[in-house]
Amino acid sequence: MSETLRVLIVDDEELARRVLREYLSGHANVEILGECRNGFEAVKAAAELEPDLVFLDVQMPRLDGFEVAELLGPKVAVVFVTAYDEYALQAFDLHAVDYLLKPFGAERLAQALERARQRIGRAPAVTPVELASAARSGGAPRERVLVREGTRVHVIPADAIDFIEAQDDYVSIRAGEKSYLKEQPLAELERLLDPAQFVRTHRSYILNVDRLAKLELYAKDSRVAILKDGTRLPVSRAGYGRLKGLL
Repeated sequence: MSETLRVLIVDDEELARRVLREYLSGHANVEILGECRNGFEAVKAAAELEPDLVFLDVQMPRLDGFEVAELLGPKVAVVFVTAYDEYALQAFDLHAVDYLLKPFGAERLAQALERARQRIGRAPAVTPVELASAARSGGAPRERVLVREGTRVHVIPADAIDFIEAQDDYVSIRAGEKSYLKEQPLAELERLLDPAQFVRTHRSYILNVDRLAKLELYAKDSRVAILKDGTRLPVSRAGYGRLKGLL
């Protein structure tokens, strides 16, 4: 692959961005599209500039590197840049992306560029969501769900979610008066949330049990969950069994 590699640099430290910029400037077939100081800037810039590759710091305020990678999706190759290898060793063992452990030299950066070139255009070994989950120590449940809407990012606290509905390859996340559409399978999101709080009540629904007001029998093998705001959600026989285990 000899064509120009379009690159975005994301790091909250100016010195780290400067080092990357200096090393990348030594490669004639690399174009630096821009630099971002945080994850929100990165998501906006990636949507507008469509980079091939993002050099992405792991530890950043507001949105960390793994959350940004999830929002960018599988089409953008990511090389993580971190001074804290404990954040990512488990994920890097999956060989989904490369990483640079600070401090690194020009030769190591060149290796990362070559690996990224080999990866671009091919499906990653794991999805960004799986990568982010593998990188988080202890597999702790998500405390928030991120939804990308064009260049905007919505941060939804898990406690604010009422229920989640499957809609083909998307999920609709209801939180109060608002609904957010996220491109993610329902089963994948279910694995990320706290099983003591979120229950798959039906093949198409996940319920936050804190929102449940009562259950009513609907048919012989099914029930309906009535939420505190009056919303009615179907509950299958298997879903009822899961609910009984928590109530």
